[in-house]
Amino acid sequence: MDISEVAKRSGIKASALRYYEKIGLIRSHGRVGLRRQYHPSVLEKLNLISLGKAANLSLEEIKAMFDGEKQLNINRPLLAAKAEQLNSEIKRLLAVRDSLEHVAQCPAENHLDCASFQKLIRKVSLTTKYSKETA
Repeated sequence: MDISEVAKRSGIKASALRYYEKIGLIRSHGRVGLRRQYHPSVLEKLNLISLGKAANLSLEEIKAMFDGEKQLNINRPLLAAKAEQLNSEIKRLLAVRDSLEHVAQCPAENHLDCASFQKLIRKVSLTTKYSKETA
């Protein structure tokens, strides 16, 4: 497959593919004219790279998990730490969501006088403080 086909099928821009190749994340197996050619298996690797990026892994962290062309060397402690960070972020976002929903629906004239709202504010504040201290 040429680079434009890989870009089309993966949804990743050709410029990003060239960058991934430059830093050693993927490898082309030649050229036809000026167009890089890739083995179809590159699509699976690009899916794994996208998954790693979605999990907030750096490209270097992702690269370190590829041991050779087809082998994966999963860093389980790193993934467990990333999962814990996501759990903390989810808790924070849920608290923010709850606060927004409460403000939108609360019949209180002054939200700052509302005990439920005050409780939610403290929850968001503590969760945000905790997540910043652990980051």
